[in-house]
Amino acid sequence: MMVGSALVTGAGSGIGRAIARKLAALGYAVTINDLSLERAEAVADEIRAAGGRAAAVAGDVSGEADAATIYLTAVAAHGEVSLLVNNAGMAHQALFEKLEVGDFDRMFAVHVRGTFLMTKAVLPAMLAAGAGVIVNVASQLGQIGGVELVHYCGAKAAIIGMTKALAREVSARGVRVNAVAPGPINTPLVMQLSEDWRAAKRAGLPLGRFGEPEEVAETVAFLASPAASLFVGQTLGPNSGDVML
Repeated sequence: MMVGSALVTGAGSGIGRAIARKLAALGYAVTINDLSLERAEAVADEIRAAGGRAAAVAGDVSGEADAATIYLTAVAAHGEVSLLVNNAGMAHQALFEKLEVGDFDRMFAVHVRGTFLMTKAVLPAMLAAGAGVIVNVASQLGQIGGVELVHYCGAKAAIIGMTKALAREVSARGVRVNAVAPGPINTPLVMQLSEDWRAAKRAGLPLGRFGEPEEVAETVAFLASPAASLFVGQTLGPNSGDVML
């Protein structure tokens, strides 16, 4: 039985793929977005093969036209979006003094502008219905910072701030907005970072290991569920103990 229509951005691999698969298993009709239509279709095929409902759409969430296309594709496939997971992201590593303006701008465009545009697209229908859930994927590095990742940490911190502010605006109107701030997870994105960085990070984690995408997906599934009815403006941390609040 379909429990709602979910749109997951950046879902062609890693955390996004795990979230899409988990939501489909729970009964959501899922629209998978990725820069690559081939990757998005591959995840949609996995979901369909397991008996779920899925659509795929390519697009860059940082572009207004693409964001509109992503949203309209989801609506055409499964009806109005009841659950948006803003997961699309990117990684880039550099010391601050070596950061180029283009690197900084692209990081904020994907993470912050993308979250803004996709939320802007789905929110009117959610407010009109008096119901909806938005989950933003941030990072524990947006809470504590990270060496050679100033632009990434700044963008993820912005997502956390946006989550809190929007939750104050729309919670009483039936839309719950929360964030997930994963620690280092075994994904292609994290594998782009240097082995030295990953080894040092792993050694400092109380749990002693990186997480798996499926562990983050469980947190998102919780926030999407009625069990999380009192959670608004919160940032939950499946982070191997890197941040303890």
